[in-house]
Amino acid sequence: MQLVELLQNIEVSEHSSDLGVDIKDICFDSRKCTPGSMFVAVDGNLSDGHKYIAKAVENGAVAVVYQNPDYDGLTGSVASVRVPDSRGALALMASAFHGNPSSKLTLVGVTGTNGKTTTATLLYELFTQLGYHCGLLSTIENYIGRRKYPADHTTPDPLELNALLEQMVDSGCQYCFMEVSSHSIEQERIKGLTFAGGIFSNLTHDHLDYHKTFDNYLRCKKRFFDNLPASAFALVNIDDRNGSVMVQNTAARVYTYSCGSMADFRCRIMDQTMEGMLLKMDGTQLWTMFIGAHNAHNLLAVYGAAILLGADKEEVLTIMSKLRAVNGRLEYLRGGNNVTAVVDYAHTPDALENVLKTLRETAKGEYLICVFGCGGDRDKTKRPEMGAIAGKYADRVVVTSDNPRHEDPLAIMADIKAGMDTKVRAKSVFIADRREAIRSAIMFAPEGGVVLVAGKGHEDYLIVGDEKMHFDDKEVIAEVFDELKS
Repeated sequence: MQLVELLQNIEVSEHSSDLGVDIKDICFDSRKCTPGSMFVAVDGNLSDGHKYIAKAVENGAVAVVYQNPDYDGLTGSVASVRVPDSRGALALMASAFHGNPSSKLTLVGVTGTNGKTTTATLLYELFTQLGYHCGLLSTIENYIGRRKYPADHTTPDPLELNALLEQMVDSGCQYCFMEVSSHSIEQERIKGLTFAGGIFSNLTHDHLDYHKTFDNYLRCKKRFFDNLPASAFALVNIDDRNGSVMVQNTAARVYTYSCGSMADFRCRIMDQTMEGMLLKMDGTQLWTMFIGAHNAHNLLAVYGAAILLGADKEEVLTIMSKLRAVNGRLEYLRGGNNVTAVVDYAHTPDALENVLKTLRETAKGEYLICVFGCGGDRDKTKRPEMGAIAGKYADRVVVTSDNPRHEDPLAIMADIKAGMDTKVRAKSVFIADRREAIRSAIMFAPEGGVVLVAGKGHEDYLIVGDEKMHFDDKEVIAEVFDELKS
């Protein structure tokens, strides 16, 4: 594809004379540049791509797109284009390079703090079982049809994202359901994509290490709905006070869902046990293999989106009754000593409270132990809040390590401890070794007790410093249960 074709929808500040050069690939990492590629210099969070332009040209780049007007290191050996926003230009050119794939299927984005993975994954499963060929882009894994691809980020970079969407189109996918993270909105990874619908789950305390303030975080999420076209739908949870804020300026058709108020789609929990819950969904009773008010909201969002996409109500409800929990979201493992271990990805204050509250309600008075930690090099302000929440609902709290990265695990645990009052501290233990923390919690649990291991869910690794080592909460729990049998 010629450079001039890639620039059709891009605002250009200045350019060299030759825009007819043929582009074989696009890259924003100079190390990945090969002969015939185009390098886009992006000023990132950790490094400025302008510093690597010379390296990109040395590796074979025949064109450079850049933003900084003070950059003067280019020569006439390559085509050059200066743009006001190289990050946004990268996304638009990535879409054009791959044939604007998002416009060739029905793309639905799910955003919010919690519930994105569950909602997107269940929509993918539902529409697959309805007989459609579907794609999924999620925190846990990506799917093209039933073929699985690894996921390194909640929302991939624009080059990988559009490449995956193109593969979906080429394989015959009719729908794609994707998580839309706040980072991807802020970094313009989704710019240029054509969405048929957007779903808002909720907005709670998270990612303030990146966004700095909650207002910044909110405005970032809102931008997704601001940019939806008039042809799309915007489905928002109005039980969250920010639901109505999200759609104040959207051109999309607005629909609401609620488990407690008047809305376009409504749901009520009729009964629940550790095995599942009975819902009244849009006037029809539905037994599901999920528990918790947060999952009632997730299921209602799935139902509402399916109806808005034209699916048959009876078919949708029938399939929803058979759907199972997503990997690492309220997954149960039971030991021979009648102890139940629950693994969940909850890593925000709101998510941890939702899960603990759900287990407290469904465990019917059984002894409840919470094992959790907080990630290093991330938002520190949520640590004491999560300590207080764990102490509010659990009979015993085991604070441990969770991806400490470059921070001292003991310092992270001290931050968590700071949010605990004297009573909570008295029933808490602090064990930096996550394996030993899980083992101690299960060993301490009385018969019939419930142990929540929170924070990592589907993740099968621990990040210590720059090292990513294998660690799977479910594997450790199984090992401890086996130990108890012997």
